[in-house]
Amino acid sequence: MINMPLEEFQRLVEKAVEDIPEEFKKHLDNVDIGIEIWPTPQDLQSAFVHPNTILFGLYRGVPKTKRGLYYSGVLPDKITIFAGPIISMSENEEEAKHRIKRTVIHEIGHYFGMTEEAIRRAEEENRTPK
Repeated sequence: MINMPLEEFQRLVEKAVEDIPEEFKKHLDNVDIGIEIWPTPQDLQSAFVHPNTILFGLYRGVPKTKRGLYYSGVLPDKITIFAGPIISMSENEEEAKHRIKRTVIHEIGHYFGMTEEAIRRAEEENRTPK
């Protein structure tokens, strides 16, 4: 576990969002990306996580693929990145940066309507050398 001030964690989340390719970033609308320290029991329940699972991030909202003609005047979707789990599982700052970036991209995948399985497949494909 590393020692990282919350302000630094927030800066790294903001940097991860800035680094999203423009082709995706330009389609982000009505979504707030923020941080919290730890997920609540309600967060864990809403994410359908198994006991002893560590939750790094959570997407709440209406995915882009489910927004119809009458989608307007609604509160922003919310992506939350959890500092406590990421910091506690990281051995150094580089590992924390990697986890933050991967978590931001993962939750944005949900925002764009990807299932957990589809996101994990895409992550695996991007890890495999071509």
